[in-house]
Amino acid sequence: MKSNKHPKKFFRHLISTPFIHMMIIPLIIFDLFLEIYHNVCFRLYQIPLRKRSLYIRIDRQKLKYLNPIEKLNCMYCGYANGFIHYAFEIAGDTEGYWCAIKHQKSKNFKEPPHHKNFAEYGNEKDLK
Repeated sequence: MKSNKHPKKFFRHLISTPFIHMMIIPLIIFDLFLEIYHNVCFRLYQIPLRKRSLYIRIDRQKLKYLNPIEKLNCMYCGYANGFIHYAFEIAGDTEGYWCAIKHQKSKNFKEPPHHKNFAEYGNEKDLK
């Protein structure tokens, strides 16, 4: 873990802790609303449901060599990053259903991986 390699930054890490962990509240609220959306709308659109357990993995707390704070942080990151990945995939499936058109090419835009099968921007024939 990079944080362990910077013991002189302990105070900075301590100050940042509330800002990192306060994100759990909006994440849980987002999670609740996303699950409702996912289960209602995907069934109506007949889009296959994403299996949550493929994205969210909370297992690092079982590692004996981590201290209790590291275990808690690893549980939080497993949930938060896994959930964001899960939400990203659901958003991509939604975009593919409603608007499967790539954005206009630009060096200042990083195209998401799910756009690879979308219609090219400005190509009406490609969309049909």
